Amino acid sequence: MIYDISQEVFGCVVFPGDPSPEKETMMSVEKGDICNLTRFSMCAHNGTHVDSPFHFYKDGKTIDEVSLERFVGPCFVFEHEGDITEEDAKAMVSFAADNACPYRILVKGKATVTEEAAVVFADSGIYLFGNESQTVGPEDAPAKVHYIMLKEEIVLLEGIRLTDVPSGKYYLCAQPINLGKCDGAPCRAILISE
Repeated sequence: MIYDISQEVFGCVVFPGDPSPEKETMMSVEKGDICNLTRFSMCAHNGTHVDSPFHFYKDGKTIDEVSLERFVGPCFVFEHEGDITEEDAKAMVSFAADNACPYRILVKGKATVTEEAAVVFADSGIYLFGNESQTVGPEDAPAKVHYIMLKEEIVLLEGIRLTDVPSGKYYLCAQPINLGKCDGAPCRAILISE
């Protein structure tokens, strides 16, 4: 089974203060044009998207420099509500490794990564961490968590939708759009049940 865990772009949630996506119909078959043609504009961090280290580090890798291996492969979906503590993070890392998913962790629910949990994830060597919020850290102060995780080049997959996805092991495909020299990019993230 394939689960689409992406938000629809034009109705997506945006981080407070970020511009919302906009679209314009440039050509329309209904109006007599030869084809339908749409132009759109959006922030690289609207809806379901990934952050690269360049998002917070001036010398960090841009999204086109991050290895695609980080976005594709086995992952484990956990369910959690509230703050993810150091102990929670250790349990997630250990359980994912025991289930042959040591590199990619997704969290279902209204969860926030604490600084202590971010250190655990950073020290564990995971490739990717994903969550349903538009940011991994606290919405009112997300920078420290980003600094900790992005320093270790952990890809942050934010704004995923896991409501219909049971906890467990999956194959993740969350390749970003190839936006040269950018700090992040939207993606169409899917999970394939094994």
